[in-house]
Amino acid sequence: MAKKDPTDMPVEERLKTLYQLQTTLSGIDEKRALRGELPLEVQDLEDEIEGLTTRMDNIQADIKEYEQAINVKKGEIETAKASVERYKAQLNDVKNNREYDTLTKEIEFQSLEIELCNKKIKDAQFRIEEKKAELAQSQEIIEDRKQALDVKKGELDEIMQETREEEDKLKAKVKELESKIEPRLLTSFKRIRKNARNGLGIVYVQRDACGGCFNKIPPQRQLDIKMHKKVIVCEYCGRIMIDPELAGVKITPAGAEEKKTRKRAIRKTVKKTDDSIVPEEEA
Repeated sequence: MAKKDPTDMPVEERLKTLYQLQTTLSGIDEKRALRGELPLEVQDLEDEIEGLTTRMDNIQADIKEYEQAINVKKGEIETAKASVERYKAQLNDVKNNREYDTLTKEIEFQSLEIELCNKKIKDAQFRIEEKKAELAQSQEIIEDRKQALDVKKGELDEIMQETREEEDKLKAKVKELESKIEPRLLTSFKRIRKNARNGLGIVYVQRDACGGCFNKIPPQRQLDIKMHKKVIVCEYCGRIMIDPELAGVKITPAGAEEKKTRKRAIRKTVKKTDDSIVPEEEA
């Protein structure tokens, strides 16, 4: 049997199918709402762990750079010491004061270089200690966040296992219903639903008002909605509107509501007569 073209469906059937789709999608939203903020919390923890890991990589790179700088300075110290020893040995062979002054200045310069290198080595070692402490702190935070992530993931998996089967059934129903709806109408419905705060793209009339934004609907427009001859949207919120009867919702007319009656309080007073005491009712 050939599949029925959605564009050939009467408006009444389109609206009914669309409302069934809305109900099914709302069911999926309820299942997802059970997860609460857990998916966001899991994502935040994963992002934080990733950021801390990157930070640790940068710290380790800094430590390596400082260690390399220390090795370079140690090499410069050894070179300077060798120069000092050489210049000191040459002092024994000087022939005049000029050579002596030159060698003395070189020895002094190399000694200052050694002191400067030692200072830079100490600074680098101090930075390394700072970085190692920062690295340990970051590692501790990562371990803490990983434990929290495992707990959150466990809670999320438990909730998802409870709702996955029902959610899969609802998703299958959504696909089935979407295949019955005209593509252009379906696109409009999805756009309306996306922009709606409560996720409702189609609503039924409640107390002569739109079931989405609760603005009053003119009588003539209500009549058009009940006729099911065309798709009508709310002029205030843009949601598609459907007759409650067509949606399968029973609405009690406002006039049929029972008015609350107040019980009159009856007070009894005592009226004294000559023969006896008679109770008297007062309004």
